[in-house]
Amino acid sequence: MSNSDTTVRLGVVGLGFMGQTHATNAEEHGHEVVAGADIVPETREEFATAYDATTYEEFGVMYDAEDLDAIAVSTPNAFHESAVVGALERDYDVLCEKPLADDLESAERIAAAAADSDGFCMVNFHNRVSTATEVFKEYQREGHFGEITHVDANYVRRRGIPGVGSWFTNEELSGGGAVVDIGVHAIDFALYLMDYPAVEDVFAVTRTEFGDRDDYVDPGDWYDETDEAVFDVEDSATAMIRCEGDRTISLEVTWAANQAETQEFVARGTEAGAALELGGEDLTMFQSGKQGTDHTLDVTLTEGSIDHTGWSGSDKRFLDAVLDEQTPELNTVEQALAVQRVIDAIYRSARQGSSVPVEN
Repeated sequence: MSNSDTTVRLGVVGLGFMGQTHATNAEEHGHEVVAGADIVPETREEFATAYDATTYEEFGVMYDAEDLDAIAVSTPNAFHESAVVGALERDYDVLCEKPLADDLESAERIAAAAADSDGFCMVNFHNRVSTATEVFKEYQREGHFGEITHVDANYVRRRGIPGVGSWFTNEELSGGGAVVDIGVHAIDFALYLMDYPAVEDVFAVTRTEFGDRDDYVDPGDWYDETDEAVFDVEDSATAMIRCEGDRTISLEVTWAANQAETQEFVARGTEAGAALELGGEDLTMFQSGKQGTDHTLDVTLTEGSIDHTGWSGSDKRFLDAVLDEQTPELNTVEQALAVQRVIDAIYRSARQGSSVPVEN
């Protein structure tokens, strides 16, 4: 640590919504936002005013000029590698927004840089930090579920195509559409519920059905109706993911669909099962017994909550790990690389129209 055993000096790369979220959370957790970097002058000015921070156009200049302990990277996906690797090469601890990168090769280079660095890289899968998940994982550690053999993973928006004409819908900047944006959370969460088994193969179909229709975009989001607006990514995907030991994940991801919205995950185990919402509070556990008579039993979580969930909780765990000088066990770069391999396999399978293997 540079100045204090209790305060992290944070630099932020990419000063849009998520960059400001990380900065706000850092201050709320008692840390100091020292500097930020962004290519847009107006965004730099806004950030400097909000956080009393020095701002830079180039993150490399910021890395070398400032006395920092950690970096939060929240640029468009195509620029994760340069920002994260540059920070790791200087032995900074790094929080990288999901996904790890815009493609598998870039993600592999980030993982290699992390392995060679005295700093660590944590990836912001913030939906793991929830009350329902904490309760589920504790029961799982006690053996309550036996072996989780299947997860039904759903992240379905009815009208939720983000920023048509922004980097989210431009494959060159994002690396993909709904799979990269929200599917990455569903893939990570499903694997996390199964304790991250090795993935062996994937069969997937991707679809582009609603990107040119303004009645299917996020009602609160910007829609660019000009001829220059780019939408060259998928807006939904269906996949079957087979893991070692014939464990499986059925994945449904949509930015837009003619069905009810859902973020429900169902984990089926050999001794019990559970239904929980991604990043939510609700948890129901399913089991059976013979006490009194043969029966099935649904147990619902009705009280209790953990502090600092979601983005706030994820940022706190990152900053605590920086203070402790310990690589966090949650949201590791190795797990993020495993997710990236599944994303890559989904796109390969969709192009080929067949199941494809996943290298581990």
